[in-house]
Amino acid sequence: MLSDDELLRYSRQILMPRFDVAGQEKLKSGRVLVLGAGGLGCPVALYLGAAGVGQMTLVDDDDIELANLQRQIGFEQSELGDSKAEALAARVRRINPLVSITALNQRLDGDALDRAVEEASLVVDCSDNFATRFALNRACVAAGVPLVSGAAIRGEGQLSVYDSRNEASPCYHCLYPEQGNEDLTCSEAGVIAPLVGMIGAAQAMEAIKVISGVGRPLIGRLLILDAWDMQWREMKLARDPECPVCASK
Repeated sequence: MLSDDELLRYSRQILMPRFDVAGQEKLKSGRVLVLGAGGLGCPVALYLGAAGVGQMTLVDDDDIELANLQRQIGFEQSELGDSKAEALAARVRRINPLVSITALNQRLDGDALDRAVEEASLVVDCSDNFATRFALNRACVAAGVPLVSGAAIRGEGQLSVYDSRNEASPCYHCLYPEQGNEDLTCSEAGVIAPLVGMIGAAQAMEAIKVISGVGRPLIGRLLILDAWDMQWREMKLARDPECPVCASK
């Protein structure tokens, strides 16, 4: 049940007939794991926290650097050198003290990653390397937990939702083979600041849709954004019947 404070705080969402109190209550019961507290993770955490996700775990083993402040909007100059996960968690608490937030200043892998995924009702991938994305995808498929995936570099971004509970849904590995992909970082290729906000906000929207059951999530669809031309393209995705990760699911 929602308290009087929650009914007032989330009134603009509850006013929408298709969302209503039922959608807000589902959001309140959501347990979201956000892997990465950088350019994508900041808007994801801020929007999901403000919107009323009940529990959130933020994971990042990096500290805040001066070059981060150009695009990672959850941080301030005074926080240079602080843990990204802990600083972002504190920022979300200041916005919405009703949300339960756990900050993990560490890199999750192996059994620790599997356990964190199993405890979540949804995972948002805001990481910046293929090794983490592939590991997270395997954990989500094994646990049957939906995954909202986003990426952004230069002026280009992409977004999709992978949900192994849906027989028609591909997984991340169906789209990208583990061999032949090389990481390209923002420090090497650059990134325009608003792009990560656009992709991160879209990830938060997809997370809300999946948790609440309202709307049509990006399952089986990949959105690609060219921010310089402000053009979105959509690609249809199919499950790979020979995928080593999800074919047996």
